[in-house]
Amino acid sequence: MIFEQEIAGAKSIAIGGHIRPDGDCVGSTMAAYNYIKTYFPDVKCDIYLEDIPNIFRFIKHTEDIQIPSASKGKEYDLFLVMDCGDGSRLGDSIECFNMAKKTVCIDHHVSNQAFADVNMVVPDASSTCELFYTTISPDKITKDIAESIYVGMVHDTGVFQYTCTHKSTMEAAGVLMEKGIDYSRIIDETFYAKTYEQNLIQAQAILKSRQFLDGKVLASFISKEEMDKYNVLPKHLDGIVNQLRITRGVEIAIFLYQLEDNEYKASTRGKTGIIDLSQIAVHFGGGGHKMAAGFSLKGNDPWKMVNEIIAEIQKQL
Repeated sequence: MIFEQEIAGAKSIAIGGHIRPDGDCVGSTMAAYNYIKTYFPDVKCDIYLEDIPNIFRFIKHTEDIQIPSASKGKEYDLFLVMDCGDGSRLGDSIECFNMAKKTVCIDHHVSNQAFADVNMVVPDASSTCELFYTTISPDKITKDIAESIYVGMVHDTGVFQYTCTHKSTMEAAGVLMEKGIDYSRIIDETFYAKTYEQNLIQAQAILKSRQFLDGKVLASFISKEEMDKYNVLPKHLDGIVNQLRITRGVEIAIFLYQLEDNEYKASTRGKTGIIDLSQIAVHFGGGGHKMAAGFSLKGNDPWKMVNEIIAEIQKQL
C-alpha cells in the first residue's frame, strides 16, 4: 500500500506531529508508529510529541514518546509528519525534520503548506487517522493500530457528528470495530469523561461567555490565573469550545485561553459552514479546517482579541 511505498528503504524513521497534540495527532502518529513497530521491526523508529493528555495513554507504546527537543541533532532517513499543516507547528522537532534525508507529510488540514518532500494531503478527509487508514491494507490493521486510528476519527469528527463525517468514515469505523477494540470505552473515556476540575473550569468559561452579532457568535476565555485556581492545564480545556458551539442559535464559537502573560491560544468552531474558519486562522498565522481552526494571539485584553476575530468573521459575512 501507499504507506509502505513511502517508507520503503528507510533504516531510521522519526515521527512527529503538531504542538499541543490532540486526539487526531496522537492517534495518527501512534498508528504509524505501531504499524512500523509491527511490520518493520528492524527499522529504528522514534516518535516525538509534546506531552499528550493522559486519556490517550492507553494506546500501546505511548510510553515510547519522546519530547521534541530530544530529536535535536539527530539525522534520520525519513521524517514522517502526521496531522501537521506547517513546519513551524512541529515545534522543537523542526530541526530534525530539516536534517532528514526524506520527509513525508500525511495530513487533512486545508491550510497545509505542502512543506515536506512528499505531501499526502486530503482536506476532505474527516481526520488524518482516516487518511492514514486509506494508505494501509485493512488486513494489516491490528487491534493496537485500530485503537489508535479510531481515537483520531472520534475526536476530529466529534463522535461522528461533524459535517466532515462521510460514508467512508463510517465504513472505516466499522472495520476498526471488527478488530476487537472497545469502541464504547474509547468514546466515553477520551471524549466525554471530564474530571471535576474540568467541569468547574468549563462552567466558569460558560458563565463568562458573551454573545456577538445578534447571538450568532458566542465567545469566552480562561486566564492562566483561573487555570491555576482550578488546577488544570491547557490540555484539559478540550471540549469547552464545542460546548459553546452547541448553544442554540450560535453559528461560530470562539474560545481563548492564556498561554503566557501576553499570549493567548484561540480555538474556533463553526456549526453550518457559512464562515470559513481556516481563512481566519491563516490570517492570524494559524491553520485548520473550514469548521474548526486555531491560532495564537498576542495581547493582554482577551475581549479585544475576540473583537479582532469577529471583524474577520464580518468580512466573510
